[in-house]
Amino acid sequence: MRHILSILVENEPGVLSRVSGLFSGRGFNIETLNVAPTLEEGVSIMTISTTGDEQIIEQIIKQLRKLVTVIKVVDLTEVKNVEREMMLLKVSAEEGKRAEILRIVDVFRCKVVDVGFDELTIEITGTQDKLTALINLMQRFGIKEIARTGAVAMRRSMQ
Repeated sequence: MRHILSILVENEPGVLSRVSGLFSGRGFNIETLNVAPTLEEGVSIMTISTTGDEQIIEQIIKQLRKLVTVIKVVDLTEVKNVEREMMLLKVSAEEGKRAEILRIVDVFRCKVVDVGFDELTIEITGTQDKLTALINLMQRFGIKEIARTGAVAMRRSMQ
C-alpha cells in the first residue's frame, strides 16, 4: 500500500542523506521526495511517498524518529489529507492537432505555459490519478518530455 510520510527536519547539511540512507540501508524504496523550508527558521518539511505493508511503514517511522535531525513524523495516509502533484508535459502539437490538445487542456483545467512551432508545454496540478489520466490522453499526440514534482500533502483542517 502507498503511504505518504510528512517529516519535519532540521534544515542542515546531510539531513537528506541520512533520511535517504535510512531507506536504502533497509531496502525501502522512496517513490517521490519533496523538501522545502517551513515558516519556522531552520526547519524543513519532507514529503516522502513509499510503499509497504503496515509493519514496514511502522518500522520506517520508528527508524526516522531515531534520527537526531528529525523533529516529527506523520503518516498522512492514516488521516484525511490533501495531496497534490505538479507536472510539466511537453507534447507534440502539429497544426491539425492543436485544437484537440487545447480542448483536453481546458477539460483538465491545466494551462499551456510554453508554445513552439510543433509542440506545447502544459502545466497541470492535481492528484496522481489526474496526472496519469492526462498522460494517457496525450500519449497519442507524442509526449516529448515530462517533469513531475512528486506528491506534496498536508492534513486537512476539518478532521
